[in-house]
Amino acid sequence: MVRAAVLPAVGAPLEITDIELPEPGPGRVRVRLAAAGVCHSDLSLSDGTMRVPVPAVLGHEGSGTVVAVGEGVAHVRSGDAVILNWAPSCGSCHHCGIGEVWLCADALAGAAGVHGRTADGTELHPGLNVAAFAEETVVAANCVLPAPEGVPLTDAALLGCAVLTGYGAVHHSARVRAGETVVVLGVGGVGLAVLQSARIAGAAKIIAVDVSPEKEELARRAGATDYVIASDTTARAVRKLTGGLGADVAIECVGRPVTIRAAWDATRRGGRTTVVGIGGKDQQVSFNALEIFHWGRSLTGCVYGNSDPARDLPVLAEHIRAGRFDLSMMVTERIGLASVPAAFARMAEGRGGRALVVFP
Repeated sequence: MVRAAVLPAVGAPLEITDIELPEPGPGRVRVRLAAAGVCHSDLSLSDGTMRVPVPAVLGHEGSGTVVAVGEGVAHVRSGDAVILNWAPSCGSCHHCGIGEVWLCADALAGAAGVHGRTADGTELHPGLNVAAFAEETVVAANCVLPAPEGVPLTDAALLGCAVLTGYGAVHHSARVRAGETVVVLGVGGVGLAVLQSARIAGAAKIIAVDVSPEKEELARRAGATDYVIASDTTARAVRKLTGGLGADVAIECVGRPVTIRAAWDATRRGGRTTVVGIGGKDQQVSFNALEIFHWGRSLTGCVYGNSDPARDLPVLAEHIRAGRFDLSMMVTERIGLASVPAAFARMAEGRGGRALVVFP
């Protein structure tokens, strides 16, 4: 039996309880968690914005140590430090075949499986494949990647989602070039990774936008050269900071219609708007036909930063070891498993950067 954070039903509060896990069968790996990041996607699962089978153990951004492996697992062994990969590619669908592994058709197939059971025998699912809000987890072998050397294992948990997403949004989706201006809407965990990645890309001006004045210092530490308090005049403020033109690139990390529209309006004519945030299917963003022609902007979605973990983790590790990317500055609180529900509440209020569950 291990302690875990269980979502009993959509919209219900998380329950911290004991669950029973099976031993790893063929092609499976058991991992003792070192840390797990509290990501907005977990909140989206709990409130039904993203749909997965419930009851479920949430948590998808994690790192830990392999405890045991099942038959046929060769790339990791007991004692290895690993990062959990919540969106493993199958390698055989259309998107994997053309190199778009972040769009794998079967990436979340494991979420429908039975992960474990509560003390009364209730079957549990792994929220986004890896069920990282638990002392231990059992996952498919392709859900674990060797942790990079020289990176603290607890901080390395952030590589599993926030950092790959933020780095990829800058380098793979928006394709930020040296000397460009970038505006980042939303200074949570992913937003902080975007800011650092824009700095690495050589952006000349990096404008952070958030509703919270308290996040300005954090944003500037991550690389922001300017800070704007979000309002109905956000786009105007960005244009003022960019000589009236607007930013070359806008990256939206919130997932709300008003911030997506603000990101679009803050982008210069011919610029690029990338939406990373996850909104609800009932939320609409409107554009008129003339403005699409007139502004000549591009608007793109971004899944997992359009990243390939096998390709991008070694690159990120080198940035971290060289001091260009700081994982620890993204963590604004280190908590225990019992504090995850409170961290959800703070995240919903837009407070702080990344909360990190650290396991003893």
